[in-house]
Amino acid sequence: MAEILGQTIHRDPALFYWILFPITVVMVLTGVLRHFASTLLATTPKPGNLALLREQRSLLRGINLRNNHAQLSSASFTARKDNLVQAFQQGKYLKDPANRGKPAANPMTDPSAMEGMVGMMKGNMMMMIPQTLIMSWINAFFAGFVISASQMSAQMAQMNPGANALQPGQDPDKMFQSEAENLEVVEHWSILDGVEERLLANALR
Repeated sequence: MAEILGQTIHRDPALFYWILFPITVVMVLTGVLRHFASTLLATTPKPGNLALLREQRSLLRGINLRNNHAQLSSASFTARKDNLVQAFQQGKYLKDPANRGKPAANPMTDPSAMEGMVGMMKGNMMMMIPQTLIMSWINAFFAGFVISASQMSAQMAQMNPGANALQPGQDPDKMFQSEAENLEVVEHWSILDGVEERLLANALR
């Protein structure tokens, strides 16, 4: 029977000093520079619009009630649902009730939306440019070595900012009407249903 020869891979002892250590130093320095650059490019936060904040939070309240209705009793859920459905249908929480029923405004003409998009673009640039430069540097000077890109993939996955319930360009009134319909068709059940029988059954075991 022929003997199977194993392949031995010899590692250069200087690999750490000439490859891993320089890459680690460059990554750390790039992160520090990116932090200070992001601080310098960050725009000064402006006071929030109370009417817009009320509009967004009201819609989130309806969504949370629909998703967590099982935590409430039937009477509590019905009271909250009736109150929100009536308010949503009447447009009580709209930021600008005078424009109800009109087409949604172009987000490109909204100064606050433009500032948000510009800030998002700045953040994406501060992530993309350093990563591109690092990858180009690695490919140019350390060709032939396998470099793990898991850390870069994790950093790229963190670029997605949190989204609001109402995005620019969406019609708030249509979203309120849709949420009112969603609340009306919820088949409510409660985790407290039959709790007495369950407690007694466990006590008699």
